[in-house]
Amino acid sequence: MNDDDAAPPPDWCLTWEGFDPAQEGLREALCTLGNGFVALRAAAPESRADGVHYPATYLAGGYDRNVTPVAGREVENEDLVNFPHALALDWRVADGDWFGAGGLERLEHRQTLELRAGLLRRSMRCRDAAGRIVRVEQRVLVHIGQPHLAALQMTITPENGAATIGFASRLDGNARNAGVARYRDFDGRHLDVLEATVDDDETLFARVRTRQSRLELALAARTRAWRGDEPLALVPRRVVDEGLAELAFEVAAEAGQALRIEKIVALYSSRDAATSECGLAAREAVAHAGSFDALQRSQAVEWRHLWQRFDVGDVEIDGANAVATRRVLRLHAFHLLQTVSMHTIDLDAGVPARGWHGEAYRGHIFWDELFIFPLLNLRWPEVTRALLLYRWRRLDAARANARACGLRGALYPWQSGSSGREESQRVHLNPMSGRWVADDTWLQRHVNAAIAFNLWSYWQVTRDMEFMAFHGAEMMLEIARLMASLVSYDAASDRYEIHGVVGPDEFHTALPGAERPGLSNHTYTNLMAVWVLARALELLELLPEERSAELAERIGLGDDERAQWDAISRRMRVVFLPDGIPAAFEGWDGLQELDWDAYRARHGDIHRLDRILEAEGDSVNRYKAGKQADVLMLMYLFSAEELAELFGRLGYDFDPALIPRTVAYYTARTTHGSTLSRVVDAWVLARADRRHSWEQLQLALRSDVDDVQGGTTAEGIHLGAMAGTVDVLQRGYTGIETRGDTLWLNPCLPEEVRRLRLLVRYRGHAIELEIGPGTLEIHARDHARAFTAAPVRVGVRDEIFMLAAGQRRAFELPAGPAPCAQDDPGRMG
Repeated sequence: MNDDDAAPPPDWCLTWEGFDPAQEGLREALCTLGNGFVALRAAAPESRADGVHYPATYLAGGYDRNVTPVAGREVENEDLVNFPHALALDWRVADGDWFGAGGLERLEHRQTLELRAGLLRRSMRCRDAAGRIVRVEQRVLVHIGQPHLAALQMTITPENGAATIGFASRLDGNARNAGVARYRDFDGRHLDVLEATVDDDETLFARVRTRQSRLELALAARTRAWRGDEPLALVPRRVVDEGLAELAFEVAAEAGQALRIEKIVALYSSRDAATSECGLAAREAVAHAGSFDALQRSQAVEWRHLWQRFDVGDVEIDGANAVATRRVLRLHAFHLLQTVSMHTIDLDAGVPARGWHGEAYRGHIFWDELFIFPLLNLRWPEVTRALLLYRWRRLDAARANARACGLRGALYPWQSGSSGREESQRVHLNPMSGRWVADDTWLQRHVNAAIAFNLWSYWQVTRDMEFMAFHGAEMMLEIARLMASLVSYDAASDRYEIHGVVGPDEFHTALPGAERPGLSNHTYTNLMAVWVLARALELLELLPEERSAELAERIGLGDDERAQWDAISRRMRVVFLPDGIPAAFEGWDGLQELDWDAYRARHGDIHRLDRILEAEGDSVNRYKAGKQADVLMLMYLFSAEELAELFGRLGYDFDPALIPRTVAYYTARTTHGSTLSRVVDAWVLARADRRHSWEQLQLALRSDVDDVQGGTTAEGIHLGAMAGTVDVLQRGYTGIETRGDTLWLNPCLPEEVRRLRLLVRYRGHAIELEIGPGTLEIHARDHARAFTAAPVRVGVRDEIFMLAAGQRRAFELPAGPAPCAQDDPGRMG
């Protein structure tokens, strides 16, 4: 056994024993392999879309639009397109039925995702109707370093007698979107097959084109076979039929003699850089590609480099779930790195909420960047920069969106795809009632504040003046202009107000009986608007004077408008409940309390309370019940000091002791219908209630691996929650903040975490952190590039010092739960 075949440690792999058709969709999503350019769901190579399996190939940013008559209207959707199954390879014993058609009985089945090497393995023992038993071993990879290559190795060994094994290697261009059951009323046909050919005895070729966006994908597949170590000269049957290209062949083997088949696929699109034509590029790449073993070896090197930068499992944990916790943390980082990678830098693609792993949310980009970018900023800021440019390229579209809504500035859409227009639908199918109902969640204007927050956070970590001066600042200023245009002035209260919006909660889209959708004085939206306006004014002072003047002239920003921004940022209205807790929105206090125990007893799972109530002829708008963290997002994004500054700017008193009361009030009224909700709860409880924080983190870690929402993970993983759980460990429990030109550290580990080691990047430095019981060690690595970076300000609790490359500092920290809580009961990150 070589190193590549050595079994990985249990905290570096996920293993499933046995085949369970009901769980196959979940496993296909969790074992998806990708590299930031392309992702392949982990459907078995023999499989077809049949209700159990859903083979799919997705390109990052590979969208297409289609129109379907639904509920009396023409509905246009832009979808992430399912391209042809790249690694399709079926087999059978003698002339029996194909395995993919159910032709053999599974005696054993084992599937393992090896995170350290980016490798998927399957092992099966199967028996045909004649009693012949074969062992099947499969290895699959999507090369993390060579983004256009994917590979499959299948080894079949007869066990109880000689056998002839038939194989069929296919490329079928007739793929369609059908991965989400509630979308199947929509037209899922997005592809036209331009070519499907057999080039020679080992090479298949297919080219497809999306119908509206005209995006072409070319696939060239090379299939080779060995008996033992002997390469075989195949003379296959060539089949070309209505978009299908196939090579079929038979190979005889004695009992115990292994037959090895390798299928290497090259995928190129018509938008790829440094190519003349995608079909030519695919054919050339597959002709020169190495063997599966060579590709696996080179990929192992690439993944080793990535894990040196991104391993989040270097944590000592007490308790029975220590291994599982490290394993899932690594799984979450793994899927982030497969969705966004070094290849993202060359693409015009955002961060989809569900990864490039399935068709849920149609592959759209929402606000999940808010949970993803903080992790990337401190590990791989170059990728954050590339993803922020996705928003920059759609700035003009955001301006057009604002004008269409009678607003100024840049209005980024709640759901974004290829062009930056609003992709949200205005109707939604409730699968519980079968009714199409109005969907007003597109009124979530807070997505713009999230983009501004991401710009500012990237700037705080990197101090990338070139990016901010020529890209980020203009976005920031136009978002500030949008926020100012959302407000209206109320003379009676001498306060500015915002009406007609929906918050992160998403359940509440209007007050009961309201004629129009939207809420008034939504606390999170109002305070984020204040923060955006204040930061935009600060940014104008931070930019080089010449560039600041150029931008002001470019967008027509005068002194009067700046003065208005300042006034709004000091007189925005915030609504409070009688006990001083910020109300979710104006009118919240007049809503009814929900009988939570009764609904849980009646329905069990009430994550989607909105659907339950609509099916009963009721509306969630009538109740004090939220889908996910809303007001608590303020405690997630800001420290107690920053919240005090925000409220104080508006002339409101702020007591940090209000934070735990606010957390308790809203967590008791939340269904956690979003996987992001548990992440926020874990974060906001990290100081005042570490035990409960750890429990919430454990629940968040199980969101996808246990499919807690009952079938949603099979449609695509939840990338924001995945990155968010890792970031709770990275920033939440370490107390990392990047503000005021200082890297702040204020560790407060849960009792279950004995020791935590991290490597973060901050303004040109690679900084090692080790946190143990009562200790903190900081080491700025002394690599050559760091010597060119200026020393950075680091704050540990109340002490601030300068840290230069090669320097170390050690600190003794108060141990035990009390100091963490009393140090700052509201310090949330």
